Amino acid sequence: MLIEIDYRDKRPLYEQISGKIEELILCGVISADEALPSVRSLAMDLSINPNTIQKAYDALEQRGLCYSVTGRGRFAASADEVLPAKKREILDQLDAVVDKAAKIGMTSAELIDRVSKKMTT
Repeated sequence: MLIEIDYRDKRPLYEQISGKIEELILCGVISADEALPSVRSLAMDLSINPNTIQKAYDALEQRGLCYSVTGRGRFAASADEVLPAKKREILDQLDAVVDKAAKIGMTSAELIDRVSKKMTT
């Protein structure tokens, strides 16, 4: 699996792992209903504690990005099922940023310009 740990990153390891797996699911690198590596095998591949992988998988499951099948493992959810909720989450975050920007006097033109530039790079 395409996961690299950045030990300089201030985020906990389980957040880095769950974030990368989320990205792989949403981008379609991991297909819907594809089995995720077992906790043990991914822990061995990354040379980290299996409890960290378990915590990452639990976080993914709570966010609806994977599901468990007893005795068979964990499987990726469909990106089509997950994307609407992810878009809502991002729009909520954007609303908070817009509110903060308005409080310090930024104009809508400044925000639109910044978003447009970011979306084209």
